[in-house]
This record gives sequence, structure tokens and C-alpha cells, in this order.
Amino acid sequence: MTQAVGFIGLGVMGSALSGHLLAAGWEVAGYDVDPGALAAHQDRGGTGVASSAEVARHAEIVVTSLPTAQALRDVSRELAAHPGRVVIETSTLPLTVKEEARDFLAERGCVLLDCPLSGTGGQAQRKDVVAYLSGPADAKARAEPVLRAMTRGIHDVGAFGNGSAVKFIANLLVAVHNAAAAEALVLAERAGLDLATVLAAVSDGAGTSRMFEVRGPAMAAADYSGPGVRTSVFGKDLQIIGGFAHDMGSPTPLFGLASALYTAALAQGRGDQDAACVHAVLRAMAGR
Repeated sequence: MTQAVGFIGLGVMGSALSGHLLAAGWEVAGYDVDPGALAAHQDRGGTGVASSAEVARHAEIVVTSLPTAQALRDVSRELAAHPGRVVIETSTLPLTVKEEARDFLAERGCVLLDCPLSGTGGQAQRKDVVAYLSGPADAKARAEPVLRAMTRGIHDVGAFGNGSAVKFIANLLVAVHNAAAAEALVLAERAGLDLATVLAAVSDGAGTSRMFEVRGPAMAAADYSGPGVRTSVFGKDLQIIGGFAHDMGSPTPLFGLASALYTAALAQGRGDQDAACVHAVLRAMAGR
């Protein structure tokens, strides 16, 4: 019998993840506020429905991939009408927002799992993302087959909220490593080196990072149009990380320096470009 899962939020990440579920043989009832995203889901073989509540009528396990805190609140109100649902919440949002949604749904017989994903939109297309799963054990067990179908790995990080905390730490490193990759490649260009040679050599040595390998080619080509993470979206993530670090009383000097580059990219109107565009900011500073 075909297994059914619901999916709410069919943007860059959601469309890739739901596509992997479809490829694995799941029946996916999807909803998005964007009619174009919903139509694309149907073209991939998914079932398009008219609301989040309709998604919950089709499946007992629902995945959410949402852009804002208000979107999660709105979706939670609709899902709450269907007790017994397990909601795998994959978005990067402030922890207090997820806790609010967890409590609201729990009072109505549903379980919310805090399960953000690590990886860009391009990586999601290749199923090269990992899940940071946190919440009650029985709900985790129900969610695991869905997560295995759409990610390359699952890390059970314990109690609810730990997933978001680990994701904030991971994204802090993404922000710093991405900026470091851009800085290194601008220096390589200034030195007159062949950037393809630099990418191959550095990626094979101790100086590499996942961001150097994933975003380095786009930086070397000065092409920031790929299916990664839009700078406008990542900018919101940086605010969340900064607030989390402040609440923990933990110093983040490197993160602060890197964040200034993303702020500059947004000020230059690069919000719709991939976060690799910090490379363009540094190239401009270098007079290129």
C-alpha cells in the first residue's frame, strides 16, 4: 500500500524534499500559498490540495517548510483540527516560535517535532541535506521513514529545541565559512591565479570547507544565481543566530564580522541572489 505524507511549503527546499518523497514512492499531498509552486508539485506527480487543513486530512504525518514565524502560526491553527498528527517542522525559526507552536498543537492532540535541516537548496535537490531531529521518542520513530526518504542522514539530538540549537550553530559556521571562501577566492584572483586550479588544490587540502566546495565554483564564476539560499532568507537566519548567541551569553566575534558582509550584500540589492554573493561584496572592495 502506498504510504501517504503531507507537505506544507513547496518553495526551493520544500519542492526538492517533496520530490524525493515522490521518487521514493510516497503519496504526497502538498500545499503552498503560491499557485505556481502547487502546480509544479502536481506536475511532479504530487497531489495538490487547497489548504493546510486539507493536507492533514490526507496524511497523519505532515512536513512543514515555512518562511516565517507567522506562517507556522497560521499552519498550526489549521493542523490543530486533526488530532493525532505528527508534524515534522523543518524551518529555521526562533526557538520560542517553535515552542509556542508545539504547545498549541499538543493541547489539541498533535505532536510537533523540531527538525531543521542543514544544507542549501541545491544540496536539497541532490538529497545532500541532514536532519537535526528533536522531540518525543515515539513521534521521532514515526517520522524517521519520511526523513530517510528525503535526506542523506538523521541526527537525533535529543529533546525538543535541540534541533534548532544545533542548526543555529551549524549556520553560524556556514556564515563564517562562506565569507572565508569568498575572501580566499578574491585574494586568489588578485594574485593572478587560475581559479579552477585554486579550487581543485585547496579542496584537496587542509584549508577546505564544505562552503568552499559547494559555493566556491559559483564564486569563481561570479554567478550567484544558483538554487542555494537567497541572501534575504539567510539574512533572517543571521538575526535568529545573533539573538540565540546573545541569549546564551556567548561571544561571536567572527560571526559578527561575517554578518556585516551579508548586510552589505542586502544593501546592494542582492537579496534574491544566493548567499555566495558576499564574494561580489569583497570583489567590489578589492576594486573588481
